[in-house]
Amino acid sequence: MRLYYMTGACSLASLIALHESGISFDTASVDRKTRKTSDGLEFNQVNSKGYVPALRLDDGQVLTENVAVLLYIADRNPAARLAPAEGTLGRYRLIEWLAFINSEVHKNFAPLFHADASKETKQYTRDNLSKRLDWLNAAMGANVYLTGDTFTVADAYLFVVLGWSAHAGIDLARWPNLKRYRAELASRPAVRAALRAEGLSK
Repeated sequence: MRLYYMTGACSLASLIALHESGISFDTASVDRKTRKTSDGLEFNQVNSKGYVPALRLDDGQVLTENVAVLLYIADRNPAARLAPAEGTLGRYRLIEWLAFINSEVHKNFAPLFHADASKETKQYTRDNLSKRLDWLNAAMGANVYLTGDTFTVADAYLFVVLGWSAHAGIDLARWPNLKRYRAELASRPAVRAALRAEGLSK
């Protein structure tokens, strides 16, 4: 399978999950300006929605959207324990976390990266995002991972979106549990490997 990614984008969560999973994969980068891929395609040929992640499966089909891609990766190797088994309450708790991260955290960062967004829009976004991070900081408490004592694909996703805070002018020091959580995840070998692969660390 092949992951199409943009450096530092939400597709980094899928790359972390792939490294954690131990399954075979390769990658192709997408140029933000030209929208061309490193394997010689126009990215819209891969995903007509125009954004990452996009995961080309071994049979040629393409899977998109963070939640779907992350769960697909997790299910390729259950022994890696990146997601609880289907049909369990733990599975639905994981989906609950993925949905929250996707709609309430990830999407609240988006306007902060748009130069044409008004000051009013950006202020509203910051206020709304702060409320979500307040809740998340309290919910995290002293937990090591979101769902308990096991790293899951939800942790990969939250690690990435929290990492955008510095670029958005948001200081995570206001949310000490989240700052501690992200710093601890940064030491995982798979996280380090994914960051190196995207040129985000040495």
